[in-house]
Amino acid sequence: MTATLSARDLRLSLARPGQAFRRSMPTKILHGVSLEVSSGSSLGLVGSSGSGKSTLLRTLLALEEPASGSVTLQGRPVQPGSLRSLRWFRREVQYVPQDPASSLDPRMTVGQLLREPLVCLGIDGQHSTIIREALGRVALSGSTVGKRPFELSGGQNQRVAIARALVVRPSILLADEPVSGLDLPLRNQVLEVLQLLVNEQGLGMLFVSHDLDAVAALCAETAVLADGRIVEYGHTVHLLNRPRHEATRELNAARLARSVTAQ
Repeated sequence: MTATLSARDLRLSLARPGQAFRRSMPTKILHGVSLEVSSGSSLGLVGSSGSGKSTLLRTLLALEEPASGSVTLQGRPVQPGSLRSLRWFRREVQYVPQDPASSLDPRMTVGQLLREPLVCLGIDGQHSTIIREALGRVALSGSTVGKRPFELSGGQNQRVAIARALVVRPSILLADEPVSGLDLPLRNQVLEVLQLLVNEQGLGMLFVSHDLDAVAALCAETAVLADGRIVEYGHTVHLLNRPRHEATRELNAARLARSVTAQ
């Protein structure tokens, strides 16, 4: 069955600290954002720093409640205040962080790190088998289970973070800048793993980045976020070759500048 995560007309304001003795002022962060991610496909979400990407991710993950609009999974509304709704949602939608160091406890082995979400979500079964299967899906050997994050490379830790998301067998991954900061060989390794998960294993993925080249390697379609709005949406190739909005042109110029520098 195809799983679809949908956002419809999301609007969100967050409090901004005011001056002494004054009320904090709400700042509009998201302005009517709509998008859809389905299993077996990947959607790119690009935008510069401050465009609203992180806030949108938090809203999609039910960590922020929108002022208006809705987030649904398989047609069911996601209710941030309902533990029952969230437990079901957390099994179906998982998050891959930008920096694995922020999510992988260095005191724990890889096996312990992957067992933790299984226990938290009450997933029964042979945990050792489930963990080894998840590691295999990201091209890591079973011997990795006894290692700690500081014994692994940056690319291996990023794959452990992906495996930790996969261990509960979700339908949708929300990946936040998963190749940012990796050198080219490690970046390509992680991109290959993500591409395999979508194309051959049927996961849906929202791939969030400021790097159009990375998005182009994975996503047929891309949405451009600027100032909390989707300002351009379409085939990734068209956005690269014929950008219409200034925000897209700026991201494309940065991509071309990196390409020249790399040469």
